[in-house]
Amino acid sequence: MTRFFFDTATSLDGFIADDADSLAWLFAVPDGESPADELLPHDHAVLVEGSTTYEWLVRESDILTHPEKWQEFHGDRPVFVFTTRQLPVPAGADVRFVSGSVAEALPRIREAAGDGDVWVVGGGDLAGQFFDAGVLTRIAISIAPVALGSGAPLLPRRIESDRLTLVEAKAVGQFARVVFDVRMT
Repeated sequence: MTRFFFDTATSLDGFIADDADSLAWLFAVPDGESPADELLPHDHAVLVEGSTTYEWLVRESDILTHPEKWQEFHGDRPVFVFTTRQLPVPAGADVRFVSGSVAEALPRIREAAGDGDVWVVGGGDLAGQFFDAGVLTRIAISIAPVALGSGAPLLPRRIESDRLTLVEAKAVGQFARVVFDVRMT
């Protein structure tokens, strides 16, 4: 059965990107450029991203000019990008653009994942939409020692404690790693 998880880094004050939709603050943290293996998910067959996340990744790593960099993060996995706009696709990348609701896209995402898991990379509102659709099963957060003051919120949804079960909490380098299972109703 396909599991959907949101695994992301956040600032101490709960933002996943700054006011300019940048993650540069994250890579300025010691070991932020090359995160410990424990901070990255590995068992996923599909990635899902919002357009802001996708565009930042493509722009920041100059992936259109250097499409080989796509493999470093995405590998050969299909990547579903939720957007209402036409966006460029790196050469050789398996990018599938989706418009509409998460609920409408679920059959296509599940089919692409087969028996594998789906990593909801970001943003926070998109992860919230997967929660709203009743399919988000895990939330893993790496908290960085940075306070941004404002930006894109981690998860702009109210989720009560009866829906979350703490699975793990530990220090990994400069990051605090917390993992919650999500109980769907």
